[in-house]
Amino acid sequence: MSAPVPLAPGLVDVIRDRLASTGEQLTPQRVAEALRASGRPVGDETVLAVHEALRSDVLGAGPLDPLLREPGVTDVLVNGPDQVWVDRGAGLEPTGVRFADDAAVRRLAQRLAAGGGRRLDDATPYVDVRLADGTRCHAVLSPLARPGTAISLRVPRPAGWSLDELAAHGAVGRRGAQLLRRIVGSRLSFLVSGGTGTGKTTLLAALLAEVDPAHRLVLVEDSSELRPDHPHVVGLESRTANIEGAGEIPMRTLVRQALRMRPDRLVVGEVRGTEVVDLLAALNTGHEGGCGTIHANSALDVPARVEALALPAGLARDAAHSQFASAIDVVLHLAREGSGPRRLTQVAVPRRGPDGLVSMAPAVSFTSAGGVVEGVALEDLAERLER
Repeated sequence: MSAPVPLAPGLVDVIRDRLASTGEQLTPQRVAEALRASGRPVGDETVLAVHEALRSDVLGAGPLDPLLREPGVTDVLVNGPDQVWVDRGAGLEPTGVRFADDAAVRRLAQRLAAGGGRRLDDATPYVDVRLADGTRCHAVLSPLARPGTAISLRVPRPAGWSLDELAAHGAVGRRGAQLLRRIVGSRLSFLVSGGTGTGKTTLLAALLAEVDPAHRLVLVEDSSELRPDHPHVVGLESRTANIEGAGEIPMRTLVRQALRMRPDRLVVGEVRGTEVVDLLAALNTGHEGGCGTIHANSALDVPARVEALALPAGLARDAAHSQFASAIDVVLHLAREGSGPRRLTQVAVPRRGPDGLVSMAPAVSFTSAGGVVEGVALEDLAERLER
């Protein structure tokens, strides 16, 4: 890729204002005319550079476009006009991208929100929206955000990782991949747990690609991110309320609708609210092999997390633990150690204690060096796989 042509400070703003005042269409010819009228140099490279800058500013993601198009980029984060960070899979890295001022960041955030059909202004200073290309955009305007308007972009991978690719990149080891295939093939119900950015959705999509091609997958997501390489996938995406406060379709409603669509595998992309009650109920009524992701600090913390999500739905603590123990066979936990790669660290199974409450017991743990450590619940896992 050739280096971008350097442009004089403020040049793009001058041409933008001139074109806006005349109402002319953005074309290289109009840019050249505007450059001549302002007494600026009119070389071909300059005209094309200004045109591309304005096109990105009007249609694309402005100065973020090159980052979003870069192979391997998973996240682009903007913290005000002077800080733009990127994640290529090995942790956050600063970039040399800068905005002219916070007003430029604000304009970009508002345009991205509008592209997803949402409003972003002082009355509604934050937004979470999926763009037309699948990119997930979250933005918060200043002064609510410091040091300026903040934009977080999660970039969808054009083609999901396969389990073999994850193994090759160290996210799961060879023995880990074998175990995961057995879990999917045995139709065990499982949750993929981990913190933000640990690769839960990536692993879940890879596992869904291993499902029998004859099975029908029904995905329920808050924001459509799962792209499993599978021939029979139906996706349902929740919807927030419009400006008038109407039209909301929550995840819980979609989980119920999914159950009427003859799913062989019910998948909840991310369990983050009261829909956990309907998922557990479904997995306790014959829907084997269901799965989803959940935020948790460790596999051992998953029962407490499920309990916290179920309580607002009116499910008592003992009922939540009872439903969880009957519904979930395995928890797969992902972690990211420091700025290193994301990887599968533990496979755990639920155990119900004398008091009826559930705790997780490790069956297999995976070290950063690729080693495998057998846990106290290994026999429990083997029984579930053979059952």
